[in-house]
Amino acid sequence: MNNGERVHIIGIGDDGLEGLSATTRRLIEQAELLVGDEATLALVPTDDVGDAERLVVGTDLDQAVSAISQSKGRRVAVLAYGDPLFYGLARYLCDKLGKDRFDVAPHVSSMQLAFARVMESWEDAYLTNLAGQSLGSVIEKIRVSHKVGLFTTDDCTPARLAEALLERGINYFSAYVCENLGSPDERVTQGELSDIAQHTFSPLNVMILVRHDDAPDRPGEATQLRRFGNPEDAFSQSKPKHGLLTPTEVRAMALAELDIRSDSIIWDVGAGSGSVSIEAAQLAPQGVAYAIEKDSEDHELIGENSRRFGVSNVVAVLGQAPQAWDDLPDPHCVFVEGSGREVSRIVELAFDRLAAGGRLVANVGSIENLADVHRTLSQRTSQVKVWMVNLARGTFQLERVRFAALNPTFLLAAVKQNKKVKKSKSQKVKK
Repeated sequence: MNNGERVHIIGIGDDGLEGLSATTRRLIEQAELLVGDEATLALVPTDDVGDAERLVVGTDLDQAVSAISQSKGRRVAVLAYGDPLFYGLARYLCDKLGKDRFDVAPHVSSMQLAFARVMESWEDAYLTNLAGQSLGSVIEKIRVSHKVGLFTTDDCTPARLAEALLERGINYFSAYVCENLGSPDERVTQGELSDIAQHTFSPLNVMILVRHDDAPDRPGEATQLRRFGNPEDAFSQSKPKHGLLTPTEVRAMALAELDIRSDSIIWDVGAGSGSVSIEAAQLAPQGVAYAIEKDSEDHELIGENSRRFGVSNVVAVLGQAPQAWDDLPDPHCVFVEGSGREVSRIVELAFDRLAAGGRLVANVGSIENLADVHRTLSQRTSQVKVWMVNLARGTFQLERVRFAALNPTFLLAAVKQNKKVKKSKSQKVKK
């Protein structure tokens, strides 16, 4: 390819050339090679743009890469639907051939149009394309989202997705299917997932899901529940707490540092829906895990999750720490999770109740909390350890593994040392 001739990647809508600026339209009219899928090329009739060669690209994107590489200075225009950089062809081509080879002229994304049609904001929505991703991984992200925008596929239609969600007990979304956006036969269908599952829609559609108010996250489809380190979606959670439930990897580290014995008494302070309490209880079958939580909705979910995991040694305590633990037995292990100003004070009071030789682990999300909690624990014991935990989970998109980062968090672990008892003169052994 001649590096002096840049390739233009042009976003186009259902209104075809009429929806483009004069400058963008001229780029298409002057092109010697037009590249795109069958639907986008059909939006540009041959009568309007002359005798340009057309390359229809299907699922084999490398075909487009090869054609552009071998264009030998020809004027090339790549047509993509909507915004080419929003789950479009542009990102793939730029990754393969380099950004310096391309200019991008975006059109209004059909995702933008869809949210506008249903009068919902989309800055806080989970947006994705079902092409090239496993349905299971997408569903688990939908489970904990408040709003969702989806490009569906011929294999995973709105009806198929609705069925899959219902099969997994995810029935707490209203759905909109926006078909043929911007064209004369545009249509928006609204209904519950059970309604959407009964209908057939145009292949050109965007599906939007909006969560019902206060609907809890329901547990995922787990083939086998583990003693610890269960994925977040194995637990019922209150109205979406994505990023608030202790991540699986962090939970496993915390449980290891708690050094739980078979008969340990455990406090889980700020228990949420009980993920740490339940796994701690499974590690202490002869002990008891007290799940201390001030939110009544989460308090109910602790019981629900305990029943799901079949544990009977979790005691859900509704109340505000530290008053909520006044009548509880002194613990061997304490887990504290929080982000407020009071977390350091809670750690201090919990550590004072900790049995000699016991362990406390705190999970905090800010540097300020880290400094405060570390200072508090260091004043009480010399055995304090600290970790900054940065995690990124791999996802497979566009033939590549990409990593989605979780929010960084800080773990602190401390051991309450046994006090040394001074021997009296009468206890000393005479030489």
